[in-house]
Amino acid sequence: MEMLAIPAVADEIGERFRAAGHQLYLVGGSVRDALLGRGGEDLDFTTDARPPQIAALLAGWADTIWDTGIEFGTLGARRGDHVLEITTFRADAYDRVGRNPVVRFGDSIDGDLVRRDFTVNAMAVEVHAPNGDRRFVDPHGGLAALAAGTLDTPATPQESFADDPLRMLRCARFVSQLGFAPAPRVVEAMTEMAAQLARITKERVQAEFSKLILGAHPRRAIELMVDTELAEQVVPEVPAMRLAIDEHMQHKDVYTHSLVVLEQAIEREDDGPDLVLRLAALLHDIGKPDTRRKEPDGRVSFHHHEVVGAKMVRRRLREMRYPKVVVDEVAQLVFLHLRFHGYGNGEWTDSAVRRYVTDAGPLLERLHRLVRSDSTTRNRRRAAALQRSYDSLEDRITALRAQEELDAIRPDLDGNAIMELLGLPPGPLVGKAYKHLLSLRMDRGPLAHDEAVAELRTWASENGV
Repeated sequence: MEMLAIPAVADEIGERFRAAGHQLYLVGGSVRDALLGRGGEDLDFTTDARPPQIAALLAGWADTIWDTGIEFGTLGARRGDHVLEITTFRADAYDRVGRNPVVRFGDSIDGDLVRRDFTVNAMAVEVHAPNGDRRFVDPHGGLAALAAGTLDTPATPQESFADDPLRMLRCARFVSQLGFAPAPRVVEAMTEMAAQLARITKERVQAEFSKLILGAHPRRAIELMVDTELAEQVVPEVPAMRLAIDEHMQHKDVYTHSLVVLEQAIEREDDGPDLVLRLAALLHDIGKPDTRRKEPDGRVSFHHHEVVGAKMVRRRLREMRYPKVVVDEVAQLVFLHLRFHGYGNGEWTDSAVRRYVTDAGPLLERLHRLVRSDSTTRNRRRAAALQRSYDSLEDRITALRAQEELDAIRPDLDGNAIMELLGLPPGPLVGKAYKHLLSLRMDRGPLAHDEAVAELRTWASENGV
């Protein structure tokens, strides 16, 4: 197929299979991405050869071979910069209770393609065919769907999703990554069958959701998940935000506001997609439904929603099996995202600025981006004032950094000095003294050594040490 650029490594391995009397096809996402001009180093193939034959054909040619997927008929290999996965034609059967199929090998490319998730992933190209022509195989209209930007299934969506409910979340992921739109019948089936996602392990769901969040169009994917009630199975706190009216009365609901914040946070990324920042942007207001109160003047308040939201974030992300570092960082950003609004017209003391930086720690740059993104008011004057106010805070942080090592604030006396001066062994009293000196450091800035010693002795006397 001339319009498809086939890497030389594909022709190399294709010749080995052809010489041994086997068919080999570049397949699935590799074909889709090549047609979209997104070709990469990872290549997927399918073949009529069985796993032992595949292993024999890779031996002596591949730099490395691994067989972690051999129970599903897949062997992996590396050749130079390319990673290859070669799978025997499949004709699987599903019990529709779990997700893993009863693996059955097939005998034709058409039979293999009909079991794939979406038509745009059900195209194949024969590599190094006997007559030199590359046969393009597209029995389900994948090329037309690709041109139209449509996600549809080779079989009926009900059959496809009953076989593997994770495909519903994969649909949302492709909406985010590719910007495609699901066919109406796919949306209908997702809405009918969303609850079946519960059959899938939390780890697999989290992996798909993370890819979705890191895609180019995550808002579209989140909206699809909410509209089909798939979000109720993954992040139910997100659709719950539709019930809470934003206190600024600028958006129809907190849900819409959160999607705008997500988009604005993405615009502020400067080093590629940031999972922690994007999760924090999406989830920063999930505490609002639980803290919603109507005030005497008719306005709606959400007091301490950042505290409640941080706890909810920890619970949800742990439930989704995110690593501890991701849970901790996202929760801390949610907890801190309102702190800036106490800055007002710049009346924070140097102590408050130090605490802001210290509490944010290595998350400070992300916190800057989240707070700026959280300004979604349509009032241009108010928006400009908020940005100027945050500019002022960042300028003060820069100035304080120039005066002292703000990123690594420590008390003026360390633990060893405290123990020596007070004659204390290691223990809780040393920690309390350390915290006292750290608090003084925050409030007053660096202290001279003699002044720090005097403060320590005063604290010791007042606390009976």
